Formats: sequence, C-alpha cells, structure tokens
Amino acid sequence: MQRQGSDGSSAVIRFRATGSVLLVAHLALVAWCTLRPLDVPWVSAANLRPFASIRADLALGPEAAARAIGKGLLLLAPLGVLLPLAGGRLAVSPLLSLLRTVAAGALLSLGIELLQTGVPGQVVDVDSLLLNTVGVALAHVAVVPAARAVLRHRAEMLRRAAALRRKEASEETTQGRTPTIPRVGIAP
Repeated sequence: MQRQGSDGSSAVIRFRATGSVLLVAHLALVAWCTLRPLDVPWVSAANLRPFASIRADLALGPEAAARAIGKGLLLLAPLGVLLPLAGGRLAVSPLLSLLRTVAAGALLSLGIELLQTGVPGQVVDVDSLLLNTVGVALAHVAVVPAARAVLRHRAEMLRRAAALRRKEASEETTQGRTPTIPRVGIAP
C-alpha cells in the first residue's frame, strides 16, 4: 500500500532543505560583505535622509549610479526567492507571500544597518535599506509566482498519475487479471 502523498512530501522536504542551505550560505556571504571591518583613512557620516545617497550616486554619472544602485538592489535580492523556497509552500496567496517576504527582507536589512553602527569603516545608510527591500520585492515578483505555478502543475500531474495507478490496481484486484489465450499454431 502506498502512503498518501509520498511523492509530494519528499519533494517538499528536498525543496525546503535546499532552500534552507542556500539561504544560510547567502546570509553568510551577506554578513561577510557588510559586517567586516574596513581599513579606510576616513569615513563619511551616516545617511539618515531617504534618497540622499541615491541622488549623490546619480550626480556621479550613469555608470557609477548603475553600479551603486545595482549593488544595493542585488545584495539581498536572492532572499526574494530563497525565503519562499525555504518555506516550501505551494498553495499560498501571492500577495501574502510577497508581503511576508518583503517584510522579512526589510527587517534583515534593518538588522544589518543597525549592526554596521559598531563596525569600523562601515557606514549606516537608509538608502541601502530601501534598495535592499526593493531588490527583495523585485526578485520575488519576477520568480516566485511563475515557479509556484509550474510546481503546482507538476504536483497536479503527479497526483493524477498516482490516482490512475491506484484505480488500475483496484480494478485489477476486484476483477482479476484479463485472461490471455495462448496462440495456437496451425497444424501441418
């Protein structure tokens, strides 16, 4: 007898395990990039005014602005995919999933900014918080709904195939096997 949902539950466990391992690896990389002390001759003051450093980056030119803004957007963007992957849920409201993921990304970014107050050479910047949160939201919107739709479709196909196999097995036991008639050769 086959356990109920055995195909789907092992896949969910694999997705959660993979998501958790990748999430921990990414967070370790982010911590190393953002919380290590830097040996710099001077440090600018903390930026607590929204969009001030973004405006300053834009004033430097398009190439420098793209690099600085892109760095802020991409730092925590993988969380937009890894947090739902570690959660392992397929049937969840897209809006609720987005809000939950963006809130977790914003809180993590805030925690990083607060921890940077005690790290030599690192400067607190409210624009980093904004860019990190937008990056998480963009990654989530770009990947998660489509990936969940594909996985839901795949899970439905697996359920249908399992139901068909169970139906065929039950018909075989209730009716018995269809008798086969051996072929009779033509006599000489």
